[in-house]
Amino acid sequence: MVARDLSAAPPTPIYVCGPTASGKTALALELAARHDGEIVNADAFQLYHGLEILTAAPSAEERAVVPHHLFSVLDPATPNDAQSYVRLATPVIAEIASRGRTPIVTGGSGLYLKFLTHGASPLPTGDAALRAELDALPLEDLVEELRRLDPVEASRTPLQNRRYVSRAVEICRLTGGKASELRDQWETATASKTAALHGYVIHRSRPDLHARIARRTRAMLEGGAIDEVAALESVSTTFEKAIGFREIRALIRGEIDRATCEEQINAATRQYAKRQETWFKRESWLTPHTPEL
Repeated sequence: MVARDLSAAPPTPIYVCGPTASGKTALALELAARHDGEIVNADAFQLYHGLEILTAAPSAEERAVVPHHLFSVLDPATPNDAQSYVRLATPVIAEIASRGRTPIVTGGSGLYLKFLTHGASPLPTGDAALRAELDALPLEDLVEELRRLDPVEASRTPLQNRRYVSRAVEICRLTGGKASELRDQWETATASKTAALHGYVIHRSRPDLHARIARRTRAMLEGGAIDEVAALESVSTTFEKAIGFREIRALIRGEIDRATCEEQINAATRQYAKRQETWFKRESWLTPHTPEL
């Protein structure tokens, strides 16, 4: 290993992003070897211990290659959010850089990464009553309202995605303004942060990614994920959202069979991967990376 001049400016983090099962761990290990780095977790569920198989956390062999941080550090019953993650990750990243090593921040949790790189958004938090009202409306009504309230935001929102359309309408109603203007003002305010960022987003073809998801789901079910879930006594509302958790609980209770459980996990994972791809397309500072097949 080449000795670093610790009097020089500390290395800046490299971010490795992409949809689930796209190969972020492999790219992070490659970059860590190339840049004298240490890997920092930015996956919301790999923070939890005792669920390494379910969450597809790096294996013991992979962790032995270079130091890994913030994997398996939270009890499953502990709630967590993006702001709490930033409080965990910021000092870890700073400590790695202070030693002249490069932090390789790796994960697919877009909101956690956004809070870490740009800070908390000024957009209003969700309102439960308003969301319930919006959830009761047909998607076409929400799209029509968004186009009326904020044509710019409507033009850059995937209008077939109810979640994104509903959130944009919610912002407009809560603020009395336009979601597009609030987002653009924030992007302008954080432009200097964006200019200093360096990272990659993994791109794979849809068939390739779906095949990788299917292989990982089967390996997870055959490799001990069912036993992991069965051993849990309680989990936080955060971890309840982990893909595979509810499906495996239903399998354990006898509500579905193994094949149905596997297909439900595959379907949920494919949907999540699509949402991740949409999220990371907005992060124009990320350099696309297409792994060799």
